[in-house]
Amino acid sequence: MPNVNPESLLPLPTAEFHILIALAGKDRHGYSIMQDTAARTGGKVELSPGTLYSSIRRMLEQGLIQELSGNPEPENTDQRRRYYRLTRFGRRVAEAEAGRLRSLLNQAWATGLVTGRP
Repeated sequence: MPNVNPESLLPLPTAEFHILIALAGKDRHGYSIMQDTAARTGGKVELSPGTLYSSIRRMLEQGLIQELSGNPEPENTDQRRRYYRLTRFGRRVAEAEAGRLRSLLNQAWATGLVTGRP
């Protein structure tokens, strides 16, 4: 989606941002995305299969991710698994969302709503 401004998709739904973060590091199948999200958030965010796959469907349509035709994990022989990869456009959207969130957090620090920068 080269003609679409990444910021036009913001703010991203929370589930979609977590999916993009999970795919930023490596190609993954759906269950792996769910596991990564739960591990990264200390169990505070657990994507249900319904939320995950409806988000994936929407993100495929928007060009944020793509489904891989092959299996990037040769040791895994489960042919039912579908693997996904972050697209260049998806990375740009994720970066724009991270910047938007950083700006909000900076505003919260500036007003004293949040204290103690990391």
